[in-house]
Amino acid sequence: MSKVLILEDEESIRSFIVINLKRNGFEVLEAGDGLEALNLLQSVPDIDIALLDVMVPGIDGFEVCRRIRETNERIGIIFLTAKVQEQDKVYALSVGADDHVSKPFSPTELIARLQSLLRRVNVQRAGTAKVSFQSGPFTLDLISKLFKKNGKAVELTPTEFSLVQFFLEKENTPLSRDVLLDHVWGKEYMGDPKIVDVNIRRLRQKIENNPSEPEFLQTVWGHGYKWKGQGQ
Repeated sequence: MSKVLILEDEESIRSFIVINLKRNGFEVLEAGDGLEALNLLQSVPDIDIALLDVMVPGIDGFEVCRRIRETNERIGIIFLTAKVQEQDKVYALSVGADDHVSKPFSPTELIARLQSLLRRVNVQRAGTAKVSFQSGPFTLDLISKLFKKNGKAVELTPTEFSLVQFFLEKENTPLSRDVLLDHVWGKEYMGDPKIVDVNIRRLRQKIENNPSEPEFLQTVWGHGYKWKGQGQ
């Protein structure tokens, strides 16, 4: 059973989410403030996904996300927020979130987002004939779920890991934003398609020697992105 932590200070909203998650087979942990959420994450190490509200007492959701990502890139993170400004959505992704859901939201939408992210969290369990990839200085191992550059581990979020895997599977093939959305986020994804571009920028910060002039994860103007392999 997958474990989900909910950080939400409004009890009525939190109860609504808890009921719907339990109905769909999730085990749920609850926190009403940022410090309580961080303590739960320390004491329960096998949490799969954290649902974080932004405006909570004490440590806000953004800071909780930043602290999580300092030590844990593998947990999935979704922001729950009433804020609709574009910069807030982009900022949530830039500090390490995998997705965001704007209030008010339907239970169907939230469950779909959770299930989509859970597939990325558990990507190493997906059936595939190939269990490792190598491209230039990079290696990706699906068994250990490790991504390395020049033998040094590069910490990736579940979404970043799924993106890298797909790019390496399709090395030197231009992939459109729509193709990336369908494969990584799922055909049921109903959010902002710019989530692809934000994750690409975040990946470049982690893997490129010069993120402003990407050597490996390249833009294909008018089409999308591609992973450039050796000799291409």
